[in-house]
Amino acid sequence: MVVDDRRLVAEALASALRVRGHRVPAVAAPLSRAAELVAAKQPEVCLFGTAAPEADGALEALSRIHRESPRTAVVVLGPVPRPRGVAAVFAAGARGYVREDERVEGVERAMARARSGEPAVAPQLLREAFTELLNPRSAPDAEGSRLAGLLTEREADVLRRIVEGEDTRLIATGLGVAPSTARTHVQRLLSKLGTTSRLEAAALAVRTGLLDRLPGPRRP
Repeated sequence: MVVDDRRLVAEALASALRVRGHRVPAVAAPLSRAAELVAAKQPEVCLFGTAAPEADGALEALSRIHRESPRTAVVVLGPVPRPRGVAAVFAAGARGYVREDERVEGVERAMARARSGEPAVAPQLLREAFTELLNPRSAPDAEGSRLAGLLTEREADVLRRIVEGEDTRLIATGLGVAPSTARTHVQRLLSKLGTTSRLEAAALAVRTGLLDRLPGPRRP
């Protein structure tokens, strides 16, 4: 299945795959329809095209697919990403990331790897991601300020609770929301921070001084 906010792009890729013998039961646009169609069609692989994977809310549909249709392997097709963008995509549940200018043969290889349960991402992207994570270009203070600017007051509260060791149940109680809503807030937070786990998010918050720059009132 191919989904993309750009209908012509989705149709073109689906046509190319059909010519090469792949069965493509559905093409969807916009991305907001992706989760419903994946649930209905249950494809082995969903090619998830997005022009801005790091934009606010861009990966919500991907996170929902991962929750509701875990057997479907999602491969994101997007622009040359920031290294932390690669981490955000995998944190949201993708099994692969392929540049949108990749040849169809490369897309097929990524589909095959994702279907078999292997991460489908170019080694160069992984090297760049590890290089930036291990040797950040920005000083910690600058990085903390940049990340703080990405978060809403609710997400800042969630991060503080994560750093304090609260689990999903406690976060939900503290926020006055259902556990499923708390999980959604956590997932959005991880995506924005470009982290893959709560532990990594907490470590990042401490290392960059993010906690001192979070929006909203501090917790007592």
